[in-house]
Amino acid sequence: MEKNSPRIKITEGGPYIVTKDIPLNQAAIEQDAEGNSVGWGKGRDYDTGGTPYALCRCGRSGNKPFCDGTHAKIGWKGKETASRVPYAEAARVYEGGTVDMLDRPELCAVARFCDVVNAWQMAMQSSEMHPEHEEIATREACDCPSGRLTVRKGGIEAEPELPQEISLVEDLYYDVKGPLFVKGGITLESADGSEYEVRNRRTLCRCGESRNLPFCDAAHLKCEHMKGLDE
Repeated sequence: MEKNSPRIKITEGGPYIVTKDIPLNQAAIEQDAEGNSVGWGKGRDYDTGGTPYALCRCGRSGNKPFCDGTHAKIGWKGKETASRVPYAEAARVYEGGTVDMLDRPELCAVARFCDVVNAWQMAMQSSEMHPEHEEIATREACDCPSGRLTVRKGGIEAEPELPQEISLVEDLYYDVKGPLFVKGGITLESADGSEYEVRNRRTLCRCGESRNLPFCDAAHLKCEHMKGLDE
């Protein structure tokens, strides 16, 4: 990937450095009356000043979502631990009649779209006789912000059209600040200068507690310093 492409640079023990041309906003997980995740609500847009900006990665900044240097004061390390094996190579495949479901559980950010109607079951039950099962499985997989789930049909993975932007996930159900929802195939550069596999959807940890850094593993749900929503 070209070095001047829109990118997020992970710094060692420090913040994410984001190129100036990537918009930053909020996205709230919308729910129905039963508490099921059913869509994304648009929150505020952040003015980043048209310059590169630094997003907190340790979770303790007093100026979230931006870095204020707290990581250095607390000695936070933030070592990257995630596998570099390409998604499709390591994904578990649930085979269905018309579509297959691919799953990488370690990427789960617990956005819960897949639980409205069991996405895995819908994929495995998909058939020409029941096209609604394929439709549900595809919709729920595409709503998954982390890219844990994808639906594959005829060897091609279904992906939603997403703009290149970063959204701060606001989890209204748990009243917590969620991960960074990175959209549109933005390049992610490691602290060592190498690049991660380019993906249309991924969620990056911003609580500092994930065991799968730099990716979210839903640790924010148990973090007191992530309670409440972004202002």
